[in-house]
Amino acid sequence: MQSHAPIGVFDSGSGGLTVARQLHKILPGENILYVGDMKRMPYGPREPQEIIKFMGQFLNFFTTKKVKLAIFACNTMTSWGYEKAIGNTVYPLVPMSTAVAEAAALSPHKTIGVIATEATVKKRFHADMAAKIDKDIRIYAVACPQFVTLIESGHINDLVLEKAAAYYMQNFTGKNIESLILGCTHYPIIKDILSKHIEVGIKLIDPAVSTIEKAVSVMQKNNMLNPAKTGGRMEFFFSSEPDHAAHMVKIVMGIDNPFINNIDLERFN
Repeated sequence: MQSHAPIGVFDSGSGGLTVARQLHKILPGENILYVGDMKRMPYGPREPQEIIKFMGQFLNFFTTKKVKLAIFACNTMTSWGYEKAIGNTVYPLVPMSTAVAEAAALSPHKTIGVIATEATVKKRFHADMAAKIDKDIRIYAVACPQFVTLIESGHINDLVLEKAAAYYMQNFTGKNIESLILGCTHYPIIKDILSKHIEVGIKLIDPAVSTIEKAVSVMQKNNMLNPAKTGGRMEFFFSSEPDHAAHMVKIVMGIDNPFINNIDLERFN
């Protein structure tokens, strides 16, 4: 696999840009190919078979683009599809991290909150990982179905989002959580709002950090790292709403007037 080949990063919408941002921060010389499925988001309420089908379309597209690595920037697709995808691509795959180990290390009493999509909570994505790491870890997972739709609709710092945050965060009252895992890649975008509705001292955990650490490890092991230290190219593909996609790229990545490529993911069955 050529070291200058791009790294694929994919999500149901624009939330995965938080993962692409972390990747670019750590490895600014890498070429990144980001794909978001604005047309069919949110994935959280969808049936597992549909989520797995959509995941396959992303991976087939990346095959045509000859990526050297693909990163799941979506907890929903990771929880339902990653294990089924292993061994079915010519390039390595990096799943979205649960960040349970990182949260546990910052939680003296091992009491951890998780906010995620309905599908991720239903799959027990974080709870099952906690059981593997330490049977004493307690996970309180709350599905927040409104968040993705609100964020993608432009409600990033307004009263509508404030009300939704207050509604979901009240589920942690009396649970004495010590850390809160942002179990959907959209959620770091609204980190400031969330922090206003949880108790002081609770640590917010962004799984993008450990996800990219894993990606770096995989590339080092396979001699895939691009020798360039800066100047990585970033390409953005979205299945609809290019103006909104460009706005989200600007907000998350800090790129003014980004060029948005259109993609019909259904062509890649």
